[in-house]
Amino acid sequence: MESKSTQKNFYLVLVILSLIGQVAWVVENMYFNVFIYKMFAAPASAISAMVTASAVAATLTTVIIGALSDKVGKRKIFIAGGYILWGISIILFAFIRTDVIGALFPAVASAASVGVSLTIIMDCVMTFFGSSANDACFNAWLTESVPDSKRGAAEGINAMMPLLAIIVVFGGFMGFDLDKKESWTSIFLIIGITVLIIGVLGFFIIKESTVKSEANKSFWGNIFYGFRPTVIKQNKMLYITLVGFAVFGISIQVFMPYLILYYNVSLKMDNYVLIMAPAIIVASVITAFYGKVFDKKGFKGAIIPTVISLVAGYVVLYFFKNTALVFVGSLLMMIGYLCGSAVFGAMIRRYIPENKAGMFQGLRIVGQVLIPGIIGPAIGAAVLKNAETVLNDDGTTSFIPNENIFLAALVVVFVLAVCLSVQLYMLKKEKTE
Repeated sequence: MESKSTQKNFYLVLVILSLIGQVAWVVENMYFNVFIYKMFAAPASAISAMVTASAVAATLTTVIIGALSDKVGKRKIFIAGGYILWGISIILFAFIRTDVIGALFPAVASAASVGVSLTIIMDCVMTFFGSSANDACFNAWLTESVPDSKRGAAEGINAMMPLLAIIVVFGGFMGFDLDKKESWTSIFLIIGITVLIIGVLGFFIIKESTVKSEANKSFWGNIFYGFRPTVIKQNKMLYITLVGFAVFGISIQVFMPYLILYYNVSLKMDNYVLIMAPAIIVASVITAFYGKVFDKKGFKGAIIPTVISLVAGYVVLYFFKNTALVFVGSLLMMIGYLCGSAVFGAMIRRYIPENKAGMFQGLRIVGQVLIPGIIGPAIGAAVLKNAETVLNDDGTTSFIPNENIFLAALVVVFVLAVCLSVQLYMLKKEKTE
C-alpha cells in the first residue's frame, strides 16, 4: 500500500468484500439456526451438528484451497469466482421448504426431518464456496497486502465487519416474519444475489497480490506445511496465539448459535433488533478504532481490556433479564468479542511467515473456526439438554434457550486466562532475548 490511490483501492476492497462476506456468514452462523428451528422444529443437537459440520467443511476447504491458491500464484480468481458460486449456493436455500420437499419426495414421512438434513448438507456446500473465497483467499490477500505497521488498523476494520453485517441483516430483514417460509425465501434470494453481484464486481476492483515462488513448489507440501513439528517449533508464538484464539472462540460459540433464539424465545423480545442495533453500532465503532491500540500498546495492552469486557457482559447477561440490562450486557459482550477477535487476528497475521500466507490460512481456520465450531456448540447443546420446551402449533416441541449458556461461556474464559498467561510470559521472554 504505497500510493494514496493504492491505499484507497485496498480499503475499498477490504470494506466491500469483508462486509458482504460477513453478511453471508451472519445468515449462516445466526440465521440458519433460526431457520431450522422455526421451519423444521430442529433440536439443539441438530443445531450443534450443523455448526460442527460447517466448521469441518470450512477448515478442510481453507487448508486445500489456500494451498492451491499458493500453487497457482493468484488470489483474485479464487476470491471473485468463489463469491459468485457462494451467492448461487445461498440462493438454493430458498427452495428448502416443506412444501417443495413434500412435492419432490411424496413418500417421505417427515418433510421437516428431510429439511433439517438438507439444510445441514447445503450448509456444507455453501461453506465450501464461502471458505474458498473468504477464509482462504481473501484473508491470504489481506495478509499479503498490509504492511506490519498497519496490521492493527486494518484488522480493526476487518473485525468490525461481523457486527456491521449483523446490523445490515437485522435491519434489512426487521420487518420479515421469520415464522413464515415466504420470508426465508426472500432472505435467501436477496443475500444470494447480493453476494453473487459482489463476486462479479471483484474481478474489476481487486488488485492481484504477489504470491512469490517460495510457496509454489509443492501443492501437498503446502497443505501440510503448517502442521509440521519443525514449523511449529520455529513459530511458537504463532501457535500459542492460535491456541488462545481457539479457546476464545469456544467461549463465543457456546452461546452464539443460540443467541437470537435466547432473545426471541426465552426473553420474548419481539423487538430485539431495535435493542441490539445500538449495541452493535457502538461495539463496531469501538472495534474500528481499537485495532490501533494493538499497534501502539501491543498484545498485552490490547487483549486484557477485551477479556474484562467479555466477562462483564457474560455476568450481566446471566444474572439479568431486564431489557436495559440485557442491552448493557450485550454491548459489553460484543465489545469483548469483536475487539478480542481484532487483537488475535492482528497477532496471528504478524507472526505468519512471509510469503506463506495461503499455507497458514487453513491453520488459522483450525483455531478460529474448527475447534470452536466443534467444542463450543456441543457445550451449549449439553447445557440446554434439559431445557424447558414449548409446544408448537403443529404439535411439535422446541427447546427454550436459557441463561446457562452465558455461565458456561464464562467458565471457558478461565481456561483462556491460563492460555494468555503462557502467551504473555513467552512474549516477555521473547523481548528479553
